[in-house]
Amino acid sequence: MGGPTSFSAWGLLRRAFGGAWGEQWRSPEPKAAYDAVIVGAGGHGLATAFYLASEHGLRNIAVLDKGWLGGGNTGRNTTIIRSNYLWDESAAIYEHSLKLWEGLSQALNYNVMYSPRGVMMLAHNQHDVRVFRRHVHANRDQGIDNEWLTPEEAKVFCPPLDIGRDVRYPVLGAALQRRGGVARHDAVAWGYARAASALGVDIVENCEVTGISRGLDGAVTGVETTRGPIRTGKVGVVAAGHTSVLMAMAGVRMPLESFPLQALVSEPIKPVMPCVVMSNTVHAYISQSDKGEMVIGASTDVYPSYSQAGGPHVAMHTLEAICELFPSFRRLRMLRNWGGIVDCTPDRSPIIGLTPVPGLFVNCGWGTGGFKATPASGHVFAATIASGKPHPIAAPFNLDRFRTGRLIDEAAAAAVSH
Repeated sequence: MGGPTSFSAWGLLRRAFGGAWGEQWRSPEPKAAYDAVIVGAGGHGLATAFYLASEHGLRNIAVLDKGWLGGGNTGRNTTIIRSNYLWDESAAIYEHSLKLWEGLSQALNYNVMYSPRGVMMLAHNQHDVRVFRRHVHANRDQGIDNEWLTPEEAKVFCPPLDIGRDVRYPVLGAALQRRGGVARHDAVAWGYARAASALGVDIVENCEVTGISRGLDGAVTGVETTRGPIRTGKVGVVAAGHTSVLMAMAGVRMPLESFPLQALVSEPIKPVMPCVVMSNTVHAYISQSDKGEMVIGASTDVYPSYSQAGGPHVAMHTLEAICELFPSFRRLRMLRNWGGIVDCTPDRSPIIGLTPVPGLFVNCGWGTGGFKATPASGHVFAATIASGKPHPIAAPFNLDRFRTGRLIDEAAAAAVSH
C-alpha cells in the first residue's frame, strides 16, 4: 500500500488502467487556453475536474501536475475512510464523502475497492472514554452511525486485540463506526482520471506551475508553466504540501504548516485483521490491505518540514504500541516505510473556497484527513469553482475564518485525525 517512488508515469498508468485504454492514453500537450485549470493531479484535483465536467458542463479543463498522476500523497496514504467527526461542519463534509464512497465504483465504472469493514477507536483512559462517548452522542444527533463498545465487545469485533488489564495500554472501551472502512489507496486517482479524461479533460503531467498571472484588475488571467503559458480565468489550487508556495505566486499568504507523516506496511500474511483500529493515546492505527500487508500509520512529526522521511523515533513509538495492542503481530517483518507531506491549518480543518484574488480558488489544509474526503472535496470544490460561490457544505471552511475567529477546531476532536 506504499507510495510509488521509482515507477515511471507510463508504467504506473499501464499498471493502473491496463487494457486498450492504458495503451492509448498519453499526457497531452497543454492548450493555449482553458475555461479552468486545476493545479494538482492527485485525488482531490482529479475529482474536482471530473465533477466540473460531469455536473457543471465544463469540458475545456486542464489538470496540471509537476510530476505524474497520483504521485503525491494520493499514492502514499493509508486508505482509511470514516465520517465520525465531532463538529457539525466536519461531520457534514465527511459524511457527504462517505456516501459518495459507497457508490463511487459504480459512478466511475472503476473498482476503487471500497470495503466498509468498520473503524474502531480505542479508549485507554477515562479521558478517552469521555471523549469518544461524546463523539458517539454527537454523531447520533447528526444522523451518523457510531456506537460504544465494551472491551469484551471490542475483542469480539477484532479478535487479535489484547484487552488484558495488565498491559501498558489497557482497552477500556471503543467507539465503532461500522460504515467506515478502507479503499484502494491510489485507485481513486486512476478512477477519477479515466472518467474525467473520457469527458474531455486534459491531464497534463510533468507540467510545473511556475507563476500565476493577474490582470490590471487583479483577477487571474492564466498560469505560467514549464511547458509554456496557459490562459484561463479560473485556477483551482489543490496541491497538498505545496499550497503555500503556489498561493504566494499570487500574493496570497496561507495559514499552513507542512509536516512529514509516516506509515509502513508489514510482510503480507493471510487475512487476520477484520477492521481498522485506531488509538488516539498512542497515535497509531492499523488495518490489513487486500494484499495481506498490515498497514500501520503514525502521527505527524512535531517539527514542520518538507521532508518525506520524518523522524525514525515516531515510527518506532507507533510500532511499540501496535505490538503491545496486538501481541500476535510481533513476529511480523516490516516490508517498507514511507513519508508524505501534509498541510495543516491552526484548527486542523481544511480550507475550501474563494481567495482575495478573483478567479483563484484553493482547496488545502486537510492534514491527515485528505484521503477519506476525496470525493466530497472534489464535489464541493467543483461547485464552488463553477458558480464562483461557496458550496453550502464548503462554506464554513472559508479562508476568512482565521480573521473572524470562527474556527472548526478538530485538532483534538478528530482522534488521530486519520
